[in-house]
Amino acid sequence: MNPVVNTKPPTRLRRDNLTDLPAAVRTPAYVHSDLTPGIVHIGVGNFHRAHQAWYIHQLMQQGQAHDWAIIGAGVRNYDAEMRERLLAQDCLTTLIELDPKETSAEVIGPMIDYLPIEEDNAALIQTMADPAIRIVSLTVTEGGYFLDANTGAFNSDHADIRHDAESPGQPRTAFGAMVAALRQRREDGHKPFTALSCDNLQGNGTILRNCVVGLARMSDPDLANWIDQNGAFPNSMVDCIVPATTDQVVSQCNVLGVDDRTPVSHENFRQWVIEDDFCAGRPSLDLVGVTMTNDVHKYEKMKLRILNGGHQLLANVGEILNVPTISDCMRDPDIVAFFGKVQAEEILPHVEAVPGTTPAEYLGLVERRFANTAIHDTTRRVAFDGSSRHPGFLLPSLRDALATCSSISGLALAEAFWCRMCAGIREDGSEIAPNDPQWESLQRTAQASKSDPELWIGNNQYYGDFDRDTHFSEAFASWLNEIWQHGCRVAITDYVARASKSH
Repeated sequence: MNPVVNTKPPTRLRRDNLTDLPAAVRTPAYVHSDLTPGIVHIGVGNFHRAHQAWYIHQLMQQGQAHDWAIIGAGVRNYDAEMRERLLAQDCLTTLIELDPKETSAEVIGPMIDYLPIEEDNAALIQTMADPAIRIVSLTVTEGGYFLDANTGAFNSDHADIRHDAESPGQPRTAFGAMVAALRQRREDGHKPFTALSCDNLQGNGTILRNCVVGLARMSDPDLANWIDQNGAFPNSMVDCIVPATTDQVVSQCNVLGVDDRTPVSHENFRQWVIEDDFCAGRPSLDLVGVTMTNDVHKYEKMKLRILNGGHQLLANVGEILNVPTISDCMRDPDIVAFFGKVQAEEILPHVEAVPGTTPAEYLGLVERRFANTAIHDTTRRVAFDGSSRHPGFLLPSLRDALATCSSISGLALAEAFWCRMCAGIREDGSEIAPNDPQWESLQRTAQASKSDPELWIGNNQYYGDFDRDTHFSEAFASWLNEIWQHGCRVAITDYVARASKSH
């Protein structure tokens, strides 16, 4: 089914214009003036608006959660542009659901304000200190948690963390602002808020607790103990494919009749699993399909390893071969054969079933989602920040495989593809633009590794002690040499032709 095309000029997205939008565009049934804030969300990107904000919107559509409206926030300079765009349209967002059979749009409005971006985060601290705010949620990316790459522990030696410990009243980081707000709540006799991570990290709530409590302990041990004993940091698993917004998405929104300067496109699938551990109440998210459980970890492991790990399997080699999107990768016979074999033989054996689905069934769902041709999710976007995503999504499977003496050949090949991609030149000779916060050092090491593969996996910032395992180091070196000498497709063909065996 084709989308309903609007023949009139698109209507500018504002709250007082909602009744002028085309009938096919779903709009909020609730009234803005009836909403009061209960959540501060730090990191208002596309994913938050397509996922967490959508769930709150669904509750509001049912007449629920009107006291759980969202106040947006950010701690980086680049957040200011998003703030300006959203405030210009009353913090409304058009969500465009992309399905090969049908495209539909809805406007959501659970966000009622967006705080100014300030160097000392004063407005953010003041707002989070208000007892009306019962949840502070975050999407600050996997690399935003100040973790030691080798141990996964909180890195208290980072310059920004040291600054926040030394100047707790003028914090630079989201975690410093949270500590400052919690200090104020304690002094005022209020309960802490629940801190809810919505980033793709296994045990994200535990990691967030370590960051906040660890930072507080550096300047105020008594406050740290109060937060640890009285606060809540539920683990959660989030899932929805949300591409970057391009001019094409903005134009598509205009065709549907909405003049939205920052719309969001997304697939026709969402999942949210949350540990039911809140210290100041929560919205009734279970009424809109959120799984509330005391065992998030199995869901996390399945999703992070199969879906997020699978994204890296596709995107790195896709970039080298100049395959534009993830759905294009799923139509490439070589890439999809590589993807399928690594998943079946080296990832799925180390993943447990969860209620309602097995690893094999979940992989089938992921394959269908990745193959959705309506989702123009670029390999470049998915390959971004490999320095966080490989340690988080692929290396845990490699560690389990090494521990159980099972096959690692495909995972070693995946790491060789990442190294080859970071060299910065595709096989057709075109340049790969910087695509990682650590790009400059990654590119230097990748280029030097062409003659000495050990240099790449010897970088313990990402690989820890993996380079000490000769099975992995030898397999990696062999694949990287083959890729440079004969190309990615020859390496894939060689890998796929090999019989499954342990190393």
